Amino acid sequence: MFDANMPTDQVCLGRKRPVPSCPNPLFLQWLTELRDSAKEKGLKTQYVYQKAINSLKKYPLPLKNGKEAKILQNFGDGICKILDERLQKHYREHGEGPQFSADGSDAPIHLATSCQGSNVASSKQMEEPRKEPSGNLSEPMKRTQREVRKEKGTKKKREYVPQKRSGGYAVLLTLYRHAQMPGSKGFMFRNELQTEAQPLCEKSFTVPDLGSKYTAWSSVSTLIQKDLLVKTHNPARYSLTDQGLALAERLDSEETGMAKEHGEQMSGEEDSRDGPDVVDLTLVEDEEEQEDKESCRSSKTSERLATALSVNQATGHISESDAAGKSQTLETGRTAMGWHLPPGSYDIVLCVDVIETTGGSSGRKQELVKELQRNCVTFDIRKLNVGDFLWVAREKVTPVPGQLRPPVGKELVLDYIIERKRMDDLCGSIIDGRFREQKFRLKRCGLRKPIYLVEECGSAAAHLSIPESTLQQAIVNTQVVDGFFVKRVQDVKESAAYLTIMTRYLQKLYHNCTLFCHSRELEGDGGDESEQTANLSCSLMAFTEFNYGAIKNKCQTVREVFARQLMQISGVSGDKAAAVLEHYSTVSSLLQAYDRCSSESEKEKLLSSIKYGKLKRNLGPALSRTIYQLYCTRGPLS
Repeated sequence: MFDANMPTDQVCLGRKRPVPSCPNPLFLQWLTELRDSAKEKGLKTQYVYQKAINSLKKYPLPLKNGKEAKILQNFGDGICKILDERLQKHYREHGEGPQFSADGSDAPIHLATSCQGSNVASSKQMEEPRKEPSGNLSEPMKRTQREVRKEKGTKKKREYVPQKRSGGYAVLLTLYRHAQMPGSKGFMFRNELQTEAQPLCEKSFTVPDLGSKYTAWSSVSTLIQKDLLVKTHNPARYSLTDQGLALAERLDSEETGMAKEHGEQMSGEEDSRDGPDVVDLTLVEDEEEQEDKESCRSSKTSERLATALSVNQATGHISESDAAGKSQTLETGRTAMGWHLPPGSYDIVLCVDVIETTGGSSGRKQELVKELQRNCVTFDIRKLNVGDFLWVAREKVTPVPGQLRPPVGKELVLDYIIERKRMDDLCGSIIDGRFREQKFRLKRCGLRKPIYLVEECGSAAAHLSIPESTLQQAIVNTQVVDGFFVKRVQDVKESAAYLTIMTRYLQKLYHNCTLFCHSRELEGDGGDESEQTANLSCSLMAFTEFNYGAIKNKCQTVREVFARQLMQISGVSGDKAAAVLEHYSTVSSLLQAYDRCSSESEKEKLLSSIKYGKLKRNLGPALSRTIYQLYCTRGPLS
């Protein structure tokens, strides 16, 4: 019977054994210590360990190792790995392997014992194995954390190698191959680097992928941070460092080695085809992928070979082997840039500045667009940093299946650029000084055929703030003195008609020409246009380089600032300023020349004998004295 005086905590219900509250005491203890350690450091991992502890307390079966604990909720690879490491440490300290319980169960004895000491025997059995590791648990934990940190540190110190056919990979290979070419200038500009590297990269250097704002060019900043690439000057020049050169050389050798292996494999397949025809359908897809990769790798070589063939067309028929040999020995000039557009591979496109289609009298500007569309003229509206109209040779590209946008075609600027002026606009530009500046920028843009398109206003010219005779004189000076071709039209329709005729004329002029890309930074590149068209070839500038070089408010060199200063003086034109810069490129060099003069009169006449313009006239003593007074007089000018 039940005795009321009997203590309630000693009641035993039949012969049923007391169920242990936790079959895995060591795992529970280690997780608790990890949680407490994370809590002291203020880490959020304390909550992860607490969730794992709750799951472990609910699990009624013993676990052999940490890997088995992965079946529990909130147990990931990291926690299981830590438990296994501590368990192995415990085994090393207390024996070679786990000791199993006497009842024949598979669970290790130190994991199968109870957490709560309901009797003395069970508590002693549990404390004996736990005494030893309890004092040293924090020490292995610290060592394990240090080892993990060391492993992470070693991974970060691993050498950076860009992924194949990524933006960084293409940039390194392009700069390395450009540096190996004879007569290389040792650096590349952004636009030519993007154009050259595009065939080696799967992503576009200019157009971001759908839903992303990054392009393949974004990897250049990583190359600069890794000291593989260096960026200097303005416009920016990109060149390889010693470390980048070594990495690029290794990448290039790997790619050429793979190309050779593929070539040997293909030749072996051709030899095997001499025997009985056996078709393996499982190799079709692999061969197609290898051919696609090989075509991308060999695009650079094929372009150089095609360049050599086109250059030697005028000399007669040559064999492929001779062309390959000569392509390796070509020096500076057209092939130095590495790409060209053969006849039939490009379209002549009229580029219209966006300012000519928006703002102001939008009705009149939209009329120009409608007239061009009515005349079936292929045109493109874009931002032009100089001029209002120009023409580009745009490479014909075919859309790639599976891609949203077609590949970006290469573009070369033809040597014709048009500045359009109405009489009222001409009047305003003369008053605010834009007229001289625009002519100066058109001369320096790098295109050889600048054109002024002047629209007459009819009777409206009589109501302008400048007399019509003055405007007519400015137009004549633009043609005679500055050397611009001036075309007069009556209205917008005649302007559109002139642009249509010019477009068709240029399409016929460049119909059979091979167009080579050249940089404006290379001296002596280009040559005379009549000589080029006679040889059915022409050296032109890339549109990206042209438009970037024509930015109005970009960072200027000391020489350019000096030229702008001189042009603010009354009577100093662009030709006169350029003539002074040929002798004295900076203000400092001019002041040093003044210091070397022995007398005041000699200083005043220092610049008088400088020749300028096509007629090679002298600058004159009056202008020479004005410049001297501007830079050497401390008080007010006389």
